[in-house]
Amino acid sequence: MSMETKNIMIVGVGGQGSLLASKLLGQLLLTRGYDVKVSEVHGMSQRGGSVVTYVRYGERVYSPIVDAGEADCIIAFELLEAARWAGYLKKGGRIIANTQQINPMPVITGAAAYPAGLEEKIAATGAQLDAIDALALAEQAGSAKAVNLVLLGRFSRAFDFTLEEWFAAMEQRVPEKYLALNRRAFLLGRDA
Repeated sequence: MSMETKNIMIVGVGGQGSLLASKLLGQLLLTRGYDVKVSEVHGMSQRGGSVVTYVRYGERVYSPIVDAGEADCIIAFELLEAARWAGYLKKGGRIIANTQQINPMPVITGAAAYPAGLEEKIAATGAQLDAIDALALAEQAGSAKAVNLVLLGRFSRAFDFTLEEWFAAMEQRVPEKYLALNRRAFLLGRDA
């Protein structure tokens, strides 16, 4: 059985948990026997800057980098980041986006305004946009920091992996004291 390589991008702002999300996804794909490459591009992550992680998987994957027009799916932790990376999506690809807006430095300093109508602009690119208020769901689960698991839960609907497989990957990557919270966030995202 030959399998074409699939490309997923996880984009957000530093400190949102995108690295944990990519490692968890990579762990899950490895357990299914895929060849997996995960690559992190930090940017100014420690200062609230843009962060992108590539997750590529298939029968045989040679490079960890996703080029423009190649991503099957983009998981965006913030709307402006979804818009910024939309050009990396394949024609007919899917963006799962948190509707939360995090002001970048130019907006904070007053040098620029946060762009209006981002959901419409993203949809106009032809992307299948699935936008949810992941922050509200994360807070409902018990912590604003669980946005990453809410978005992974939403993303999980596109796979035939069982809940048990997702939870087993979580057990390998999430400290035990946060497991229950992360499971709740994941399920809220999945069922949203």
